[in-house]
Amino acid sequence: MTLFFKTKRLQKQCSEAKTMNRDFGKQGSLKLMQRLMELQAAATLKDVSHLPPPRCHELVNAKGVFSVDLMQPYRLLFIPANDPLPRVADGGIDQSLVTEIEILAIEDTHDKKTQRGACNEYSE
Repeated sequence: MTLFFKTKRLQKQCSEAKTMNRDFGKQGSLKLMQRLMELQAAATLKDVSHLPPPRCHELVNAKGVFSVDLMQPYRLLFIPANDPLPRVADGGIDQSLVTEIEILAIEDTHDKKTQRGACNEYSE
């Protein structure tokens, strides 16, 4: 898949080892790099969704936003970036046709402040 980033700061956090280590520590950086490589290597979002370790899933409180596990409790949040967005008959996202994603954030999706704030800003 092709990866895009919501901000230049986020792109720097995800691509520069020094920044990544400073912001997430050694173990967090290794897990982030692993997840980014898995996403890039996948042909479609469906390929990632069926792998158990990353637990790729759509967030309950933010339709259209997906999450993969990093180091507990952090998640890598992203949205499909295909234009037009591929849909299935019931209106959901057709993960087998998603080939581009936009990385939105790295955050704790279970944090009460996050659930009310940042996470909801990604909803469609």
